Amino acid sequence: MELRQITPRYTVTPQIAVEDVPALAEAGFTLVICNRPDGEVPPDLQAEAIGAAVRAAGMAFEVLPVTHDGLTLDTIERQAALVAEAPGPVLAYCRSGTRCATVWAMGQAGQMPVDAILSTTAAAGYPLDGLRPTLDSLAQRET
Repeated sequence: MELRQITPRYTVTPQIAVEDVPALAEAGFTLVICNRPDGEVPPDLQAEAIGAAVRAAGMAFEVLPVTHDGLTLDTIERQAALVAEAPGPVLAYCRSGTRCATVWAMGQAGQMPVDAILSTTAAAGYPLDGLRPTLDSLAQRET
């Protein structure tokens, strides 16, 4: 498991497995968000299996699948709200962590300068420079 901290409250990682869950609880995560659609993974890695393990370990679990075609403003706003309302650190996962970093970045548009968003994700290993026009557009929408 490769945890990449975006902010002190938000960390992303590639796909997790049930056996990773105890380490996540020990690390202090209070919420785990699945951004990976079940159709991409075998049953033992699908949201139901991971979610059951996460809840059994005392953490909350949310499913907000993100496809490359289907990232909506509702998903972006919902994920930002979940992170803001969580009582502690949040972990989000997908295939590589990129979708989770992208959802976070888009949720910050209008809240942080675009350059700061992009440097934050790049520092975590997710260079999202191609997202700049979208972030600029979302930031304009927020003002």
